[in-house]
Amino acid sequence: MQKLDEQQLHEALAKLPQWHLVDGEIVRDWTFPDFVAAMVFVNRVAQEAEKAGHHPDIDIRYNRVKLALITHDAGGITATDIKMATILNNLEEPESHSPEN
Repeated sequence: MQKLDEQQLHEALAKLPQWHLVDGEIVRDWTFPDFVAAMVFVNRVAQEAEKAGHHPDIDIRYNRVKLALITHDAGGITATDIKMATILNNLEEPESHSPEN
């Protein structure tokens, strides 16, 4: 898989406004009412990541979850990362949490 060039990445992130480029990865933060709600979300992320065969880096801090995506084999952001970010956005359930970004 080939990494996206700067223009492709800019266009992709314009469609994913909650995601930001940070240190060569695309990153998004979520805030939940409590730890249990954060863990429910992380378990849903794990299920989708397994289905896709593409796994985000996950940082959990009580009720906050940060996900980061990069295709290490390609040395940057690829279409696979953008697709996974879109899938992860679709896991949202507004009644169970409020996204921070």
